[in-house]
Amino acid sequence: MDQQSIKLLEELTQAAGIPGHETEVKAIFQSRLAHIGPINRDRLGSIFCTKHGEAREPRVLLDSHLDEVGFIVQRVTDSGYVKFLPVGGWWAHTLLAQRVHIVTKRGKVPGVIGSIPPHLLGTGSREKVMEFQNLFIDIGAESDNQASDEFGVVPGCPIVPYGPFMPMRNPKLYSAKAFDNRLGVALVIQTLQKLGKHPNTVVGSGSAQEEVGLRGARTVAQMVQPDVAIVLEGPPADDTPGTDSDAVQGRLGGGVQIRLYDPTMIPSPRLCEFVVETAKSHQIPHQLAVRQSGGTDAGSIHQVGSGVPSIVLGVPARYIHSHVSIINIDDYLATLNLLLHLVPKLDENTVASLV
Repeated sequence: MDQQSIKLLEELTQAAGIPGHETEVKAIFQSRLAHIGPINRDRLGSIFCTKHGEAREPRVLLDSHLDEVGFIVQRVTDSGYVKFLPVGGWWAHTLLAQRVHIVTKRGKVPGVIGSIPPHLLGTGSREKVMEFQNLFIDIGAESDNQASDEFGVVPGCPIVPYGPFMPMRNPKLYSAKAFDNRLGVALVIQTLQKLGKHPNTVVGSGSAQEEVGLRGARTVAQMVQPDVAIVLEGPPADDTPGTDSDAVQGRLGGGVQIRLYDPTMIPSPRLCEFVVETAKSHQIPHQLAVRQSGGTDAGSIHQVGSGVPSIVLGVPARYIHSHVSIINIDDYLATLNLLLHLVPKLDENTVASLV
């Protein structure tokens, strides 16, 4: 088992980083890559590292997003309960009785998401998804003054799910919060660390605010001006009960997921063929995905400048956008392996042939 990868994933998933508040994740990115090449930032909160190869061109962007879905403090009630808003996509069914950390200037404050007790609701109401305005966070405060003055909880504080990194009984499976998209961040870091001789300039990015509209990806791409982009993600696995077996395109243990389509981006067919053939020629486990919904940073990146040929590679994760998700480490290592074979092939002639 690759303990280096596992330790990096643990460190990244346990960092707090909702959209617009990615500081902890950014610090890890910088500490791991400061010796690799120059570090730059945009004004939105994104960060990127440039690793020069044998040629300045083409410019290859390896993108990941730093942020995870979370919440933000809206207000504190007179009795000390925290009312909050979602930041990113949440299904309210997953929230009741879950633990969170509210990030304040004085440190992290633990809390539990609560609601009106079910025995006080009418029978018909119990089957409905609880709406956000009926939820609150209990931080143990006895008043709004104690919450703010003693605990430091005030409107605008970011809130992150509490989801420890944990190995499952199956030694290949790991559980944690924020695999979407600390998987991608880890892949950027390790690819730049392990990449040897390459005929191009590689820029690895940790973009901000993906979960609220692919915002940092646009500003990063405008600064980097890449010739080709590979977007690294933690897409939803669909190998759980309720999905027909012949419809599964994101199976844990199936290898790197190569996305051929989603509603936000139609990748270059030539780039798709290049990636798939590289995986086949090196016998790297892979699975193909044609997504009917969802989107990634590629939706913004591919439209920058005169257009950027882009593709999305992913490590499938069960139960993303919740307090806990599950991955197979073999899928992560297959993705890393594919990247280490792809990037050295992206010379000037190859990239020119993609458009």
